[in-house]
Amino acid sequence: MTMRNSNKGRRFHPQGIDSEDVAKLLAVPSDRAPTGRRNRALLAVLYRTGLRVSEALDLAPDDLDARQLTILVRNGKGGKARVVIADARTFELVDRWLAVRPDSDFLFCTLKGGRVSSSYVRDVCKRIQKKAGVGGRVHPHAFRHTHANELDEAGTPLRVIRDQLGHARASTTDAYLDITNVARRQRLLAGREWA
Repeated sequence: MTMRNSNKGRRFHPQGIDSEDVAKLLAVPSDRAPTGRRNRALLAVLYRTGLRVSEALDLAPDDLDARQLTILVRNGKGGKARVVIADARTFELVDRWLAVRPDSDFLFCTLKGGRVSSSYVRDVCKRIQKKAGVGGRVHPHAFRHTHANELDEAGTPLRVIRDQLGHARASTTDAYLDITNVARRQRLLAGREWA
């Protein structure tokens, strides 16, 4: 029997996750279990850096610089390298995973040192969504949308968001934000007064 992807061929409106829901999601993985530490660190990296899941899963431990709070993405979309900025809290969560992580070439590895698959990360998102009681669609790329939306809401210059996301052109980032940040448009437009 072959497994079919139930979403194959379906198109979904890209959207982020509410920041309160992100906090609930990140609170679910157990800090006592090594896989819980790994999953929390991985989701925090996706959320706080805007990396694509494939980029995060390709990271090696040497790609992180905790002093500079930077992460080197060696193989981004189109084979392009870039440096993204994280924050101290994200690095703390990664450090907790590193304390129990087996020896591996991959930062986010299985307990036997192998590469974690993107399908596993999608399954983790579904499981923690259910445990956290969060609605909507929670998937790895939604953390990227959330990151971009939060930077936009904070007034971050478009070129900075572009560089963080690894887009080749600012017009791509502008279109990306226009599609994903429905909540911002709702706040700006739905409350307008009638003349």
